[in-house]
This record gives sequence, structure tokens and C-alpha cells, in this order.
Amino acid sequence: MANHVDLNSDLGESFGAYTIGQDDLVMNYISSANIACGYHAGDHNVMQLTVKNATEKNVGLGAHPGLQDLIGFGRRPMKIAPEEVYNLVVYQVGAIESFAKINGNRLNHVKPHGALYNMAAKDKEISQAIAEAVYAINPNLILFGLAGSELVKHGRETGLTVAEEVFADRTYQPDGTLTPRTAENAMIEDADEAVSRVIRMVKDGKVEAVDGSDVAIQADTICIHGDEQKSLEFAKRLYNELTAQGISIEKVGK
Repeated sequence: MANHVDLNSDLGESFGAYTIGQDDLVMNYISSANIACGYHAGDHNVMQLTVKNATEKNVGLGAHPGLQDLIGFGRRPMKIAPEEVYNLVVYQVGAIESFAKINGNRLNHVKPHGALYNMAAKDKEISQAIAEAVYAINPNLILFGLAGSELVKHGRETGLTVAEEVFADRTYQPDGTLTPRTAENAMIEDADEAVSRVIRMVKDGKVEAVDGSDVAIQADTICIHGDEQKSLEFAKRLYNELTAQGISIEKVGK
């Protein structure tokens, strides 16, 4: 059984006049923040504010690069060459890294967003491109990827430290992949169920798939989506339940 785990949340997804989530409050219950880099969400003002707030709260800084799809929130798959994936990751991670520097901090990790994340979970070339881009920027950065995925595999092969990620509010397929968001059973709406599944993943290394089978899973870090309506309430509850079970909340690489 693990006695500590990282809690991460996708933050900084507001842009312009649009406010998404309750980032500043959610940061009180997480150990790592994945900050949008302007492609799927976020902008230069939001990036600066989010990095500043995370630095003040001692929350681990992560870049959250996605596909260039603001209208689709980066959740629509695209046909994209590995070379372009490499370049868009470098571009976006470099932006957050600069904001970290001017705030007297440093970047801790990189987690791809949305469709790019899901593509990298299965596609060898996409996962390699992401891993190589992160390594080229800074080989000391930690790469977050879906537990058991191609991204985790190629991150390790590239020489990066990886964190295998699990999801509190998503259902799993028997092969360990996430159920697509387009499916009716993709999301777990019941907070009690979500919390109990997370605790089992952390303590027992298992999660029940949609067909009732158990899937072995490594839970280094747990994702809480920052754009969901009940994100703050759920982050607080999950934090309290985990600590009550003797599981401390610590950022990866601490």
C-alpha cells in the first residue's frame, strides 16, 4: 500500500473574459497544478496569475500542453504529425517554464491535455514525440501519463521520470484506457463511488472496468478536473478521505 500520493488538477483554463473553475481555492487541496498553455485554454494573463498563485501555495508547477483547438477545448482528436507534436509541446512548455522563472520557481512536470493525452496513451509515435520534446527541454522534468500507457512506457525509455496517473471521475475499459467522453458511461457522477474507487486504486492497485473486471493500475498521481462544476467540493473531500486513510498528499518528485 502506498502511504503517499500526488493530487493534481488541470488549472489556468480561463481566458480573456471567460472564467472557468475555482483555481485559487482548489489549490488548497492539491499538490500539483497542470497549467494550460494557451492552445486549448488559458492565455498569457491567466498563465502568469496561475503560476504566481501556485508558487505562493507551494503547489508543484506543471505545463499542460494541448492541441491548438480553443473552440473544442482540446478534446477533439486531430491527425497530426509527430514532428508537429514535438514542436507544439516545446512551444507550450517553454511558455510556462518562463512564467515559472520570473516567479522565482521552476517547472516540475508536464502533462499533455485532452485529446493529445489520449492519443499519446495509445500511439507510439505521438508518445515518443512528447517524451523527446520534454527531455530536450529539461531531462529532470517529470512526465505525467495514463497509468500503463504508451506515454509512460516511452517516457521511461527516453530517460524521464514518469508519474502514472489515474482518474477519480472517469470509468475505465478492460485494457486500462479511459472510456471515451462521448460514451454515456464515461463519467462517474457519484462522489462516494469516485472516492472509494480512488482509495482502492491507491491502496490495492486495482480499478473495476466497465465490464466488471479488475484492472491492475499504478496510482502515482490522481487527476481532479478543474473545469467541473463540483471540482472544489470533490477536491476537498478526496483530500480529507485520503488523509483519513493515512495517505499523505505530496507532489511527485518531492
